[in-house]
Formats: sequence, structure tokens, C-alpha cells
Amino acid sequence: MAQCVQSVQEFIQDSFVPMVAVLCSEDAEKVTRKNNLSFPELLRPFCRLTSEGHLRDPNNQVVVVKGLRISVTGINTRPPQTTELHRLLSQAVSVCQPPEGSHVNVITAGDYDLNISDRTVKASVPWYADWKETLTQLSSSSYYTATTAWFESYRENFLQSMPASEHEFLNHYLACMLVVSSHEALPTEQFLKLSQEQHRIQHSGEYTHPKWFIPNTLKYYVLLHDISDGDEQRVDSVYEEMKQRYGTQGCYLLKINSRSDATSSDEQMPDPWSQYLHKTSIHNPELDAESVVNNAVENNISAEENGFDAVARDGVSETHPLQLDQLADAGYPGDNGSQAVNSVQMMGPQKQASMTSHTTTTPRGTCLTLNDHDRIRQFIQEFTFRGLLPHIEKNIRQLNDQLVSRKGLSRSLFSATKKLFGGGKVPEKSIAELKNAAGLLYPSEAPELQIRKMADLCFLVQHYELAYNFYHSAKKDFLSDQAMLYAAGALEMAAVSAFLQSGAPRPYPAHYMDTAIQTYRDVCKNMLLAERCCLLSAVILKSQAKYSDAATLLIKMTSEDSDLRSALLLEQAAHCFINMRTPMVRKFAFHMILAGHRFSKAGQKRHALRCYCQAFQVYKGKGWSLAEDHINFTIGRQFFTLRKPENAVAAFRHILINDSKQCAIQQATFLREYLYVYKSMTQLSGEGPLPQLPLPCLHSLQTRVFFGHDRRLAEGEKQAATHVSLDQEFDRGLSQLWRELEEQVVAAANRGTVPVTFQPSQCCLNSQMDNLKNPLAVVEEPIIVEVAFRNPLKIPLALSALSLLWKFTLKDFSGPHGGTIGETITNEKQAATSKETKAFNDIIDTQVIPEFNMSPEETKVVRLKLLPHKTGELHVLGVVYNLGTGDQGNSEGSLDSDLTCVRGQQNLEIQGPRLNVSKEEKTSVRYGQDRRLDPIITPPMPLLEVFFIKFPTGLLCGEIRKAWVEFVNVSAVPLSGLRVASTHPEFFTFGSATSDLTPVTPTVAEHCSAYKTVVRPPSVAAVTLVSPAAFGVTSGDKAAVADIPITGGVLGPGEALQIPLWLRGPDREGVHEINFLFYYESTEKSTKLSHRVLRHTAFICASRSLSVRATACRSNTLHSREREEKNGSMLVLVDVENINTSEAGVREFHIVQVSSSSRHWRLHKCINPAGDKDSKLASRERGKLCFRATRCRTEDVTSDAAEKYTFADLNLGNEQIVSSTTPCADFFFRRGMPSEPKRGDVASGGASQMQRQSFTPQSTTDNAVTSIVRKCSEVELDIIVLWKAYVVEDYKQLILEGQLHVALQSIGKEACSLSLKEDTQEMVLLKFKPDVPPPVSKPSLEELSHLIKTCLHYPESYDHPFPQKSLCMIPITLMLSNCSLARVDVIIDLRHKTTSPESLEVHGSFTWLGQTQYKLQLQAQEVYMLSLKACFFQAGVYNLGTPRVFAKLAHTSAMCETSQQSAMPALIIINKI
Repeated sequence: MAQCVQSVQEFIQDSFVPMVAVLCSEDAEKVTRKNNLSFPELLRPFCRLTSEGHLRDPNNQVVVVKGLRISVTGINTRPPQTTELHRLLSQAVSVCQPPEGSHVNVITAGDYDLNISDRTVKASVPWYADWKETLTQLSSSSYYTATTAWFESYRENFLQSMPASEHEFLNHYLACMLVVSSHEALPTEQFLKLSQEQHRIQHSGEYTHPKWFIPNTLKYYVLLHDISDGDEQRVDSVYEEMKQRYGTQGCYLLKINSRSDATSSDEQMPDPWSQYLHKTSIHNPELDAESVVNNAVENNISAEENGFDAVARDGVSETHPLQLDQLADAGYPGDNGSQAVNSVQMMGPQKQASMTSHTTTTPRGTCLTLNDHDRIRQFIQEFTFRGLLPHIEKNIRQLNDQLVSRKGLSRSLFSATKKLFGGGKVPEKSIAELKNAAGLLYPSEAPELQIRKMADLCFLVQHYELAYNFYHSAKKDFLSDQAMLYAAGALEMAAVSAFLQSGAPRPYPAHYMDTAIQTYRDVCKNMLLAERCCLLSAVILKSQAKYSDAATLLIKMTSEDSDLRSALLLEQAAHCFINMRTPMVRKFAFHMILAGHRFSKAGQKRHALRCYCQAFQVYKGKGWSLAEDHINFTIGRQFFTLRKPENAVAAFRHILINDSKQCAIQQATFLREYLYVYKSMTQLSGEGPLPQLPLPCLHSLQTRVFFGHDRRLAEGEKQAATHVSLDQEFDRGLSQLWRELEEQVVAAANRGTVPVTFQPSQCCLNSQMDNLKNPLAVVEEPIIVEVAFRNPLKIPLALSALSLLWKFTLKDFSGPHGGTIGETITNEKQAATSKETKAFNDIIDTQVIPEFNMSPEETKVVRLKLLPHKTGELHVLGVVYNLGTGDQGNSEGSLDSDLTCVRGQQNLEIQGPRLNVSKEEKTSVRYGQDRRLDPIITPPMPLLEVFFIKFPTGLLCGEIRKAWVEFVNVSAVPLSGLRVASTHPEFFTFGSATSDLTPVTPTVAEHCSAYKTVVRPPSVAAVTLVSPAAFGVTSGDKAAVADIPITGGVLGPGEALQIPLWLRGPDREGVHEINFLFYYESTEKSTKLSHRVLRHTAFICASRSLSVRATACRSNTLHSREREEKNGSMLVLVDVENINTSEAGVREFHIVQVSSSSRHWRLHKCINPAGDKDSKLASRERGKLCFRATRCRTEDVTSDAAEKYTFADLNLGNEQIVSSTTPCADFFFRRGMPSEPKRGDVASGGASQMQRQSFTPQSTTDNAVTSIVRKCSEVELDIIVLWKAYVVEDYKQLILEGQLHVALQSIGKEACSLSLKEDTQEMVLLKFKPDVPPPVSKPSLEELSHLIKTCLHYPESYDHPFPQKSLCMIPITLMLSNCSLARVDVIIDLRHKTTSPESLEVHGSFTWLGQTQYKLQLQAQEVYMLSLKACFFQAGVYNLGTPRVFAKLAHTSAMCETSQQSAMPALIIINKI
């Protein structure tokens, strides 16, 4: 907002000051020209009085005049013509720009923060104290300032350039200074000549200008004396003569030039004229030449662009509306060369300059000293106090007397005014009712003009109360005469006088100003006077904090006749809106946009740019995208016009990078403008770094980097390993799985431990990975960077010559200290040109994509390749490309048909993840580093390719299939240490080291069985002893990592190797994802890259085959061998069901063999043989097999073979499958659920040693008891069911083979080959305290019943002659077998009798003879024979299984004795003879 250092009262007083003319002789002008100044210029800095003046009004009241300033100008000063005035005002605005780097504050207005000068807020906003807390310091802004110095300059120059008018006398001369040099031969005669000249100018009628206030103009005679060159005595005598002739109050001796030009360089004197003559070049084109030329250039450019002439556009008329018809040369005095020195008009106290021949660098006042300055100041004081003010006082009295005499009123002034204004008021008519009387002129002696003249005199000497009265009186007279021009002037000054009255006896009559403005504009058609009235009223309203009224007034004065005036007033209205108590921020922004538009039309490009930048503060970030686009587009054009293409590019960039809601046509326009400006900028900048392009949007976080070569695809039956590619989606869980697999295989390769320097292999890097470390790449292997682009526009984009920018530091890693560092090179200069260059192809080969088109609003990725040929450190910096529009223009021959293409770059700057580990990181916002684009190029490494031959996609559950794997070393470095790890090690095997690998090719092995078979008729099981170590299994765990056998252990460069691979279908149906991780090393150890891996993922669809259920139960008989081997037999019941649904074309299954594997048990023979034929099962058929199992021979289980497994094969046909060889034994040892549990030696206290130390002795004993009891029922026997399936496929019958595993854990508990589905893991609650150890579970009754095995030995039938002997006594042996590994106390009770009536009907009753109860103690696995006698009374069938057997462990006391179960009833037949 326009805000002067002065108060509003001072500003208005300085706008209307007494005018004094100057008429100098030639010699006097020469004296002042020694200082490069004219006489009016010499007086200019001293024209303000520093002390108070006094005069008396007609009522003899003293009037105090404070801070009076007078205006001293040459008598022949010409007011500028209309066109010249507008040109000069435009120039005054142009050269006044906002200060660079001004200190600003921020004011919070609602949701907006606007930069506003703190000093201006204090000075202009009454409620500053209420907002003081909301003001905070902010960095300086070069585009915003709350003070509008250009408006102040415009306003002051406009007010001071107002020409003298007939309807008012404020700009008429009150006095004339006649200046004569003391060097004149006859100064008195020269004074006489000048006096006559002044009289001729005023009274001859030849000149219409200048205007004179009153006929008897005050003439003040000044004798100018040059001290450095003059006679003091003569001067004094001449001055004495002057005082006698003109009086002491009518003349003055002014002495100047106390020093000569020779001494001017010795001492630096102050230059008070610079602030008046330097700040603007409004009347001197030579001043401030550079800024004038620059603005002229800008205006010419804008005029050409907008199609109009700025000066002609800003003019209202060719001649001044107040100027009378007159000759151009005769209207002004002093047109000859002798008086040209007086033809300079001083335009203002601060913003004026003279039309002199010197330049801005010419020093002024070089012959003046500080004493001379004081003399000049004293001269102005004397002239004002002793000459001008008495003259004004005298004329006020004379005018008052004339007015009183003409009206016939009292001599008293105040009584006259009372009577004058006490009568009835003249009713004011509306403007529409008044006729157009703008051309009405009063004669000079008219009473109405005398009243106006009286009012103007009072106003000039600050007697505002009396001035208001006379203005009010004149207003009535003018309105009654319908002299609207005069009435408007009286209304204007009456309002100003009312405001300036001290003590504010009456409010400011704003409606006076509104009426005056409307009259000037609509009736008189005089926009200059209307504008002056508006400027005065606006500054008064703003001083009273009536910003809304001021804004309304300013907006009303905008019109199409002057763009400059409209722009300035709209800007001031905008500042009024922001300075309200409740700031109207959006109105501020809207009117600033309007002001910027009018500034642009007026050719003021800098001010237009500033307005748009200020308004952008409001619209930015508020979701008004269309408004933002318009502002940025206009700002860009203005910057380009001002020869600032960098800023223009930045403005256009904002339009393009945001999600624009513009239509496609408008977006195309924006893009073409941007490309044109961008191209102009690059042509001006020349060679240098390429600028950043805003399109298309680059998503740096989505950048992916792939390290690896282009792998060969499948060839025929060969299926290539999937490995890693950019087409795969990233899965965090799968990535963690691959990492764990790699840790397993690395640990296996390093003797079971993972090295500290282990770094997982990462072939494809993205934002979801941990990229804190530099990735490792291999020389001569490509690096592919995938960059994601998004086209935010609705028009297509055409990109061409895409390539990567990089920086590379050569480094040799073979050195002893980590390598030597070489030079650093970059391809930025080469990439700046779109021409393909091969400057650094010997170091890094950079791929260039010739074309890359993007559809509207499309997201598209581009993959750029680098091929390093040297080792070192690579840094990918960004992407460089040519950007152009994708359309070819809408019309033939249009300029749009030629694609405007520019070259630029976008940096790839990836922000790492936020750090959130330490307390400091949690309380602040810190981000880690992302080094995915900074790979280290390592020395050559081997590169492996894997192909699978005849690898199936579908298998039956448990099906065995033989495939082949081909390993190819495609590098120039040999590889070794080939291993494989898998998530499903039970799915495949490469065979044991002793397995027969013949046949060696897939073609030869096409129709061969996957098993090793021998011809052997069904008989007792064939037994083989096998160690798990032979199949790569240790410690009873399944082998997760397998070594791949390579001939010689090394695969040379370019060599290929094919080895067989046996596969087994998963036990559960469905689709299974099988992951393979192949590990290999180089024969030469590298410090950077120790190993490499290759991934493969296979999907296998498993279909149902057979379901096998097995149960182990104790045998109720003890054979002789079993007695020797102590409890060495049991029964194994196998239930096989065909659950295949014929999905795979399976007709039937054949059970060809049942094998067993255990360290303690083996199958002995099949109890229910089905003959020589295989057991056939059609769909949904079930078969049952019963086998007898015996313990392994003690001679087989030697000390060195304690961990070996016994394989027993029972073939049901004539062909035996050797289950102890590959692949049957491999898959048995790789089965998913190992049968043997974790075991401890009970005798040595192994179970008790596994307990926690916090257990009590009682709990330790209970745990040992439980272990012993459960040991009795453990079996640890695995059943392997081998089958064949006949499948019809493509009208051919195929034979499939497979095997199913059943793990028998305990007696009586059924086991199944189908694994149950795992339940989903429930959410576990967070626990802050450790759980109490669960109590040791006691053995169940069922488990206790298996401690003792009983068996009765007796004859099946017995003949007895009952007629001869009534009692039949038969000896019976009860065999007791201790199945546990501890001593057992046994009680046999023979008193039990069957009480069931059904049992008595069937079996009958008998009696045991002898002792009825026995107490025994059996040692571990002891067999005890107890002789008993049974007594029968009659023939019949009897059940001898009535003895009750109780057992408990010997070292327990609290456990109850539990009855042992017998296997089945023992029946004896007693026959009568």
C-alpha cells in the first residue's frame, strides 16, 4: 500500500503549496550554473520552513503556519501535454521498482501467510498491536513489498504536474522572484527590466500561461552575489540602494559560491539535491538512462506482443481538457534562447529532475559550502516570513473587505459568515438532473470566484476552518448557477478542508468527494481532476481505517481509457482488502491479478510480474489448479519478456509437473510455450549442464536395478531356470525365503557357519529392499536400470535418445589393500548432445533408446542398459533424453507441425527409508541411504545357466519320476563348489555317491524304471543295512543342502554337464511351489564377491494316488526265536486305498512291494500272501495286508553300525525293488516327517538331564517314569509302499512308479501316509512374564498297560475220563515279558472269575489250584515262566484268560498298579472220554 514517511495531513499540505515564479537575468543564471544548477534547482532542497510562521486572519486571530513548503519554478515552465504527461508518468512508474532483498515479515490472515513489510503495517494498520504476535520474521522476497513506491512516485508527479485551471487558484503564482547578479553594471536597471517583463507576462494578455493568483503579484528582488568573484563593498552599496527603493521586506542579498572549482576536490560536501533530482528521470531523458532504455525495450516488446501501442493506449485525449485554445508558441513566455534556463519545471519534493545538459554523474553544489547552504535556507525563511506571508495576509483582508462590501454585510468576518451561511439551503440536485455546464466560465472579478480565491488563500496558509466556510459558500453559489466544474472543485476542497481541521469539529464528508468525482467524470468528462479527487479521498479514507470504502472508490475509478491508472488503483484496492481488520485475502489476490493484467497492457512488465507473484501466494497450494495454471503461465510469459528465461522455465515447469485439470488443447499450448522458452534458454546458456525437465514425471522410488545377462529361453524339452527378472513382482516373504536358503547353503559351504562378511545376493533391487550397502556387479555383465515415467498430461509425449547419466571411478580390486583408485569420468558432456557418441564405450557401453512414446496419462517403464568393461565404482546419476510433443499439428503448414524438441535430464535421487532405531532418530526425521544406483563393479566371476530336461509339471502323490539337469558355464571363468538348496528337499534327489548313474543320457533312459530292480520270487524279506550318511543325511535331519556331483569338481568355461534328477510327487494334493537355489564359486577367491547363486521356481500339480494306513499291534504268541530275542515280534496291519479320481487317466494301481526301514524293527514276512500276482486296486478300492515284524538281529546292530538303518523288502511279485538304493532310500531319508523322535537314554538319566534346573526331584522322577512307560509302546518303524500305476495318455499306456511312506510311532496308534493340513496359526498374545513350566504329564492307562506282555501256553484240547476221575487238572505256563527297560513289580491274581452270564454260557467255570496270588519283580526285558494248574469239573470249552496281572515300575511308589491286557481269549477244549 502507498504509504509515505509523511502523515496524511502533511501529504495533502505538500500537494497544495504556494507557487512562486522565478525570473533570472543571464548573469545571475551563470552564477548558479557554476554549481550545475539553475536558480530554482538551487533553492529546491531548502523550500520547506523549519520554523513556524504566523499571520492574522480578518478577525485579527493569529494563525500558526507549520511546516510550510513553497514551490519555486521558472516563470516559463510549461505543463506537459497529455501524451507527454502519460509517457512521463509511465516512465516514472517504470524506473521505480520494488527494492531487492527488502526485509519483510509474514502476516497470518486466516489460512494464508502473506509477506508484508513490518514498517508499513505499523504505519498504516491501526490494529497492528492486535496482530503483533502473529508477525514473524521471514526471509526476504524480491517479488513482494507492502510499500508501493511506484504509486507514490506516480501520485506525486501526477499532482505536481496538474496544469493551472480557471476554476481554482491553488496552482496559480502568488509571487515572483526577480534575480539579478551583483556583477551587473547597473543592477537596479536590470531589476527594472525584469519587473517590466513580469508585468508584461501577467497583464499584457499575450500569454494564457502562467496563471497568476492576484493582479498585484508580490515581486521580491534578489541580488545574487558570487563571493569567490566579486566586490563586497560594491555589493553592500547596491543592496543598501535596493532596501531604500524596495524596502527591507521586498529585497534580499544572497551570497553563494564561497569556494572556487579548484578546491572542490579537496573536500567532499553533502549533496542535498540528489534526493530531488536523482530519483526519477521524468523530465530528463538523460537521467537514469539505463533503466529508461530497459523499460522502453520491455514496453516495445509487450506492445508488439499485445498488438497495441502502450503510450497511445494510455492517453485520454490529445490536449489537456482545461487548456484553452491557443497557439502552441504564443501560449508561454520565454521561448527564446536567452531565457531557456527558466523553462524547467520542478515536479515534486522528492521525485523531480531538471532538464539540464549534464548527466547523472555530474556533481552539484561544488562551489557551495555549508555556510552557503545556511544562507540559502535563511533566504527562504526571510522571503516567506517577511514577504510571502504578509502578502497573503494582506490579500486575505482585501478579499474579505470586498466580499463583505459586495454582500452588504457586517464588517465582522464571523458575523458575516454566520449571516452568509445561516439562511435557507439551496436544495442540491442530483447529477442526472443537472445540465452539462462544464464549459461555463466566470469573469475574473465575479463574486463567486472571489469567494473561491479567498478559500484557496486560507487553505494555502493552513487556515482550514475559514477555508471550509468559504468553500461551502462557493459550492452553494456554483450549484445554484449549475457551474458543475466549479462546484465539483469547491466540493473537493471543502472535503479536504474539513478533514484537515484540527480537533476534527466535523466528520470527513466523504459524500462530497463522491459527488465531486462523479461530476468530474460523468458531467465534465475530466478524468484528470476525477483522478486527483480519488487519490486524495483514498488516502484520507485509509488513514481513517475505512479500507472498504477506499477500495470501492479506487475500483470505481478504473476504466478502459488508461491501463496504467487502472492498474495502480486496482493494486491499491487490493492492499486495502488485505489491511482490513478481517483481511479479505481472496479479494486481495483477485484484484492483484486484475492489476497485473492492466500493468501488462500498459507495458509495465515488471510490475505485472510482481502483482502476479504476490497473488500467487494466495492461490498456491489451495487446490485452485486452474487459477494456478493461469498465474504460472502469465508469470512465465512475463519472465520471458523480461529476458529471464530461467525463471520463465521454472514457472512453466510448475504448470506441467502438477496434476493439471486443463483440457488437452490448453495443455498442448502450455507444453509448446514451455518447449519454446526452454529452447531459448538453452541457446542463451550455451554449453553447460543440461537443465532439469519436468516431463514426464519420474518416480525415483520405483526405480529398479537388475544385475545379470539375458538368459537363454527354453529350447525344445529344455526348460531354463527362472532365476530373477524385472518382469517378476517383488514378494517380501519370498525374498526372505531366498535369503534363508542362501544362508543355509553358505553355511554348508563354510563348515556350518555363516561368515561375518556375508552379504545376500541381490540381482534385482527395489525400494522394498535394504539398500544400505553398495550392490555388487560383475564386469562384462550388463546392468539394467528400470525407470518409471508417468505422463500427467492429456496429450501424448515423444521422448527420444534416452540414455543414462553416470559417473565412474576406475578401481583395481586385485591390489593388496583393497585396490588402487584411478581417475573419475562421466558422460554428462557427451550426453548433452543427442548425437550418439562412443567416447567411453571402452569403459562403459551406454545404451541409447532412439524413441519412447507415451500416451496421455500413461505410466510406462523404460529399461536402460549399461555394460561395464572395467572394474571400479559406478554411480548412476539420472536420465537424459529429448522431449517433444507427440502430436503433429492440427493444420497443414502450421508452426506446430515441426516438432519442437529440447534436450534435458532428470536426476535419479532416491531417498532411503526413515531411520527409527535410536531415540534420536525416533524424535527427529532422518533418512538412511539408498545405494541401489551405486554398484561396485567386481572382477570376472563364473556365470551358470541351468536347464531342466523332461521336468514334469504334474505328478501323482508319491510318484517317482526321473528327469535330467544340464549345467552350463557361460562365462570365461571356471566354477566349482556346485550345491543346491531347496524349500522342499524331499521333492528331489541327485542320488547318493554310490548310486549307479547309468544310463547317462535322457534318451537312453526314456523307458527305464526309476528304481533299481532284481528278479526275486516272493519269500521272506530281503534285508540290507544302510547308513544315512551315504545319502547325505546326518543327525537324523533331512538334507536341506545337496552337493551336485561334478566330474573333477570343476566346470570349465563353456562346458556343459548333464546329470539325472529324481523327483517325487508331494504327499499332499494341489499346486506346490518348489524353490531351488543353486550355489557356485569361482576357483579363484575374490575379495568382493565370494559366491554366486541361481534361483529357480517350479510349480508342480500333485494329484491323488493311494492312501496308506498302518497299525502295529503286539503278537499274542512267543516263538522260540522271539523268546531268545526278548519280545521280538509284532503285527503290522497295512490298509491301502485307491483315492485317485481318474483325473490323470489312471486306470489301476498295483502294490508291487512293501518295504520297511528302521534301526530296531524289520518286516519279516507277509502273513496273508496274495499269490504271485500283484495286489491290484481299481478306483475307490481298498486292500488290507498283514505283516509280521521282528526286531533286528543283535548281531547286525554292532557298535559301529548303531545309527544304520535296516531295509527289508517284501515284494508281492517276482521283481524286487532294492529300496536301500537310489532313489527309494534317498526319498526315505528326505521324507518330510522323520519317524524317530528325539530320544534320551533313560538308564543313564538322559531324560532327567533334559529337564530344567528349576524342576523338583519329584518332577524329575515323574518325567523319567513317563519316558520309560512310553518307551514300551514306541515302535519306530517306517513302512514304504511301492506301487505302479497304469495310465492311458494320448492313446498310449504308460507305467508310473511311486512310493508312499508311513511312520509307525507307537503300538495301537494308526499312522497315515497323507499329512494332515496344518491349522492356521492363531494370534499369540504378548506376554511380559515367563510361563510357569507345565506339569509333567503322567502316563495314561493305555500306556501303562503295555509294560508287561502275557502269554499262556497250554494244549489246545485235552481228553479226560470224567467217570473215573471227577477232577481234571492240567498244567499251564504263564509267560510274562517285561517290555520296558526298567525293573517292574508284577502281581498275578488268580481269584478273578468271570461273572458275566453270557461268558458262563459259552465257556463254563473252572478253578485255579495252588497259590492264588504271586508277587514278582522282572528285570529289564526279562521273560519269566510261571507254572500254574487249572482244575476242571466237566467237559467243555473254557477261557483260561482269567488271571489278572498288575504292574508298576519298581522305583515308584505313588503310582497305582494297573491291570495288564491280554491279547485275545485263551480257549481250551476238555473232551470226555
